[in-house]
Amino acid sequence: MGQKTTGAVSREILRTERLRLRELTEADLPALAKIMQDPVAMAAYEKTYSDQQILEWIGRNIRRYQQDGCGLWAAELLETGQTIGQCGLVRQTVDGFSFWEVGYLFQRDFWGQGYATEAARACRDYAFSQLGAAAVYSIIKPSNLASQGVAKRCGMTPERQVQYNDSLKDRLHLLFKVEKESLPPQR
Repeated sequence: MGQKTTGAVSREILRTERLRLRELTEADLPALAKIMQDPVAMAAYEKTYSDQQILEWIGRNIRRYQQDGCGLWAAELLETGQTIGQCGLVRQTVDGFSFWEVGYLFQRDFWGQGYATEAARACRDYAFSQLGAAAVYSIIKPSNLASQGVAKRCGMTPERQVQYNDSLKDRLHLLFKVEKESLPPQR
């Protein structure tokens, strides 16, 4: 079961009702290509990625695991072991303000089934319980209503507009935020 890792150890980080979040490895290239080479799935990024760029993306996340203790993780279906997306926590800095961002990208075949929300909630809770974060954020384009829906289902509300990522034509983003104190206590 699961993604074969060709020699690399892929450590499980979290489990949800339907998903396993684990560290990315280079063996995740085919699964990530289904997302990152899909122009519709990557509309917010304003580009798609080559195989080499996806491998570099995976490498950046592996470095994040070592430096920050987290990054984007592969999201696998518990039932089949199929990798259907990625979700995790990335250190971001916008306007001199540094914070943990919950980020998520899923294959279009799995949109609208609650997987992104399920994974993002688990990552939000991980940030609060394991990283000691008082708040968690997501940076989302105003036109990306689906991602805004995920953020809202995670208890996030738009805090302010920010200019983000100099390489984008459309730099205007909404900074969504949820504070640990605003969530009901865990059962």
